[in-house]
Amino acid sequence: MSEKSRVVFITGAGSGFGRGLAQALDAKGDRLCLTDINGAALQETAAMLVGEPQCLTFDVSSEADFAEAITACVEHYGRLDAIVNNAGVGGPIRSIIETTEKDMDRYFAVNTKSVLFGMKHAIPVMLQRGGGIVLNVASMAGLNAAPGIGAYCAAKHAVVGLTKTAAIEFGAMGVRVNAICPFFVPTPLVMDIAEPKKLEGFTSQNPMKRMGTVEEIVNVMVAMLDPSSSYLNGQAIAVDGGFSSI
Repeated sequence: MSEKSRVVFITGAGSGFGRGLAQALDAKGDRLCLTDINGAALQETAAMLVGEPQCLTFDVSSEADFAEAITACVEHYGRLDAIVNNAGVGGPIRSIIETTEKDMDRYFAVNTKSVLFGMKHAIPVMLQRGGGIVLNVASMAGLNAAPGIGAYCAAKHAVVGLTKTAAIEFGAMGVRVNAICPFFVPTPLVMDIAEPKKLEGFTSQNPMKRMGTVEEIVNVMVAMLDPSSSYLNGQAIAVDGGFSSI
C-alpha cells in the first residue's frame, strides 16, 4: 500500500457495519485500525482482509481506553485521517414506563459517550495534519421515534446532536463530521434483541417493505468517507428505505 493511503479508525469492527466497512475500505487500499470489545470477532474480521490492519480490543465506553487506542493508532501509522464511530448496543424493547436507569446508562455509555470520546481524541490529531473525516453511526431512531425503543432513540438523537455541533466547531478547520442513520438491518445487534413479530411490524411500515442490507449501508458510508464528498458536513443522512419520509 502507498504511504499516502488513508488511515481509518473503525470501532465495532467485529461484526455488522464495522466489518462490512473494513472489507470495503481494505479493498480500496486504506490502512485500518480496527477495534472492538470482542477480540475474537475482531480477528475474524482481520482474517477477511487483504491488508494487515492494526487490531485493538477495548471498551469504547471508557474514555481512558479510547484515548489510549487513538494514541496507539497514531504511533503505529504515524497519522489518522478518518474515524468511524460505529460501535453500539441494543437492548430489549420496552415502553417508556418500563425503561430503567440502568437501560439509559448503558445506551448512553456505549452509543453516545463513545462518539464523544472518539471525536474528542481523534479530531486534535486530524487538526495537526490540516483536517480529516468523522463519520458517526446513528440510526433512523436518531431522527424519528418508534414505540419500545425510547432509551435507544434518546441515545441516537444525542449522537446526531453531537455530530452537528462538531461539524460547526471544526468545519472551518478542515474536519468534516457527519452521521449515517440506517433503518433496521439484520446485523447481530438487531437480530439478537428484536422479537421477530415486532421487527415485522416495523418493516411493514417501511415504504420498501423490507429491511436494508449491510452492503447497502456500507455503500453509503464509503461515499460519505470519500474525499470527493468534501462539502458534506453536519448532516445526518437517512438510509432507511424512505421510513423517515412517512
